[in-house]
Amino acid sequence: MPNLTDEKALDIVLDVQVKVTVQLGSVMLPMREVIELAQGSIVQLTQHASDPVGLFVNDKLVAYGEVVVVEDNFGIKITELVGSAKP
Repeated sequence: MPNLTDEKALDIVLDVQVKVTVQLGSVMLPMREVIELAQGSIVQLTQHASDPVGLFVNDKLVAYGEVVVVEDNFGIKITELVGSAKP
């Protein structure tokens, strides 16, 4: 059972802002192709459409999930926490 000091210490960090990023995919491109990118260009990623996306907190992978649409906004449905055992 946590003691009162542990609870106060946890309360201090619960409101700390962290950067949360969802990575859909990536690709390596030569600078020549990057310079040639223009509006309407398509960049093909190495990830397949059915692959899970990565959820990063402060650049550390913490979970995988599926992209969902919530009231006309994109979201992520967590499907697996990194380090947790698969059922």
